[in-house]
Amino acid sequence: MTANDAGPAESLASQPSHHVVNQPPPRVGINEYTANIPLLQYLHSVGEAGVSATGELEAVGAVVGSAQFQEDARLAHKNPPILHTHNKYGQRIDEVEYHPSYHRIMGQAVTAGAHTSAWARPDIGANARRAATFMLFAQVEPGHACPISMSHAAVESLQLAPDLAATWLPRLYSRSYNPDLVADKPGALVGMAMTEKQGGSDVRANTTVAAAQGDHFQLTGHKWFCSAPMSDAFLVLAHDDAGLGCFLVPRVLLDGSRNVFLLQRLKDKVGNRSNASSEVEFADTVGWRIGDPGRGVRAIMGMVGQTRLDCVLGSAAGMRQAVAEAVWHARHRRAFGARLIDQPAMTNVLADLSLESEAATVVSMRLSRAFDHDAGPSERAFRRLATAVTKYWVCKRGPNHAYEAMECLGGNGYTEDFPLAMRYREQPVMAIWEGTGNVIALDVLRAMATEPESVDAFFAELRLAAGESRTFDDFTARLREQVSAMGQEPLDYAGQARNVVEKMALALQASLLIRFAPAAVADAFTAARLGEDRSFNYGNLPAASDFEGILART
Repeated sequence: MTANDAGPAESLASQPSHHVVNQPPPRVGINEYTANIPLLQYLHSVGEAGVSATGELEAVGAVVGSAQFQEDARLAHKNPPILHTHNKYGQRIDEVEYHPSYHRIMGQAVTAGAHTSAWARPDIGANARRAATFMLFAQVEPGHACPISMSHAAVESLQLAPDLAATWLPRLYSRSYNPDLVADKPGALVGMAMTEKQGGSDVRANTTVAAAQGDHFQLTGHKWFCSAPMSDAFLVLAHDDAGLGCFLVPRVLLDGSRNVFLLQRLKDKVGNRSNASSEVEFADTVGWRIGDPGRGVRAIMGMVGQTRLDCVLGSAAGMRQAVAEAVWHARHRRAFGARLIDQPAMTNVLADLSLESEAATVVSMRLSRAFDHDAGPSERAFRRLATAVTKYWVCKRGPNHAYEAMECLGGNGYTEDFPLAMRYREQPVMAIWEGTGNVIALDVLRAMATEPESVDAFFAELRLAAGESRTFDDFTARLREQVSAMGQEPLDYAGQARNVVEKMALALQASLLIRFAPAAVADAFTAARLGEDRSFNYGNLPAASDFEGILART
């Protein structure tokens, strides 16, 4: 064949303008667990997980780092769920159709125990192991993490109803995944439906009612947000004669018939595209009470506390994806005669993004450890305050972190071919779900007023890092004075709630890094986030920072 006889594709490929150079190779085939040095180290040191977890997590890291998993993640977001209210014969079915890639991801996460392994094997470090598993899956595909998280969180509430727990907990602990709505499958997932259109976070404004019918209740009302509506059961808030109660509402009843669960529409969300969020109508829908009559908020708050922790874990996982992609690009891309990562301005930005990711990871492991079964009164008091404090700050840092990482990739980062566009849309949801910024900040003040032991436990944690950094010591001393000045009425300072919660979160992150991180990380974070010249815009680390030492861990 002569040059003139060459086919169109071959001729096109021979053109100099179509030779691809100076583009990074695909970031696939990487074990996302062993490559994540901060997670690996803090899992054992801060989370106190034994070495027995290493093999399982290495297996998970290989799965989520594979080309197949990344392709499934792309397809699950490219093909969002579809609502089918009726079948072709006009019968009401209220089902959501997901892309097969979504089900593959769900099956892998459930098989790995990302949902309830900490409850099924409740030893020391169990929650850190489960958190690490959850974070690895959420790092690459965040949408499925919603039903995985809610299933984990529902256990604490279900334990308040022993008869129901005996039936449902073995199914929740199962590592079998079957997406079909049938009564006799061994595994199950549980979601929740709390908010209504007129109340939102003010759940006491709910109008859904529950009428007693022998051993069960019949619910009537409308829920504004019900995520993962194909879950097997839901915890639902509704008013009965005793007040606001919590009820378990299954999708399928014991006789195999469908419970009334009328899906009105799916929400058209900014992100979280692979996960369906719906509005649902109850019309004499069957449910069973969880907890004491009239104490529904108390009954469901255990679930809320657990899901708030998972919002932190999800934000930290997103930060890890963002910085890993940004650093990978910068290590393989050249401009103006040098690799991007070696150019001082980019080096500073990447190191700063890495610090944010590492700080989120270490506090995730610390909070997870506080949820283990051996937590005593002071540890439970610590987690009550620290979870809310951290949820506020880490989740609020997520969106800007994702944007800055996207900018590191230039134009590529702004296209859907790369995962950072998805991540940029995803991160805000963690700050909104389970309490927006104001709701969480005010909850912190409420805890300070009604549970003063939580304040003592929080500052006791900070004191463990005292004496190692003058900057840290001065910062925490001022913070303690600010909190003390609030006295017995912290809620009187509602206008300053965000200010104090931000400082508490930064002090907690710095204290953990001082105790557990290399000096390169702890020193740079303390100076950049707590020092007098601190700046929250990325790329402003002090010139004396050990940039090489920080980036070596990314």
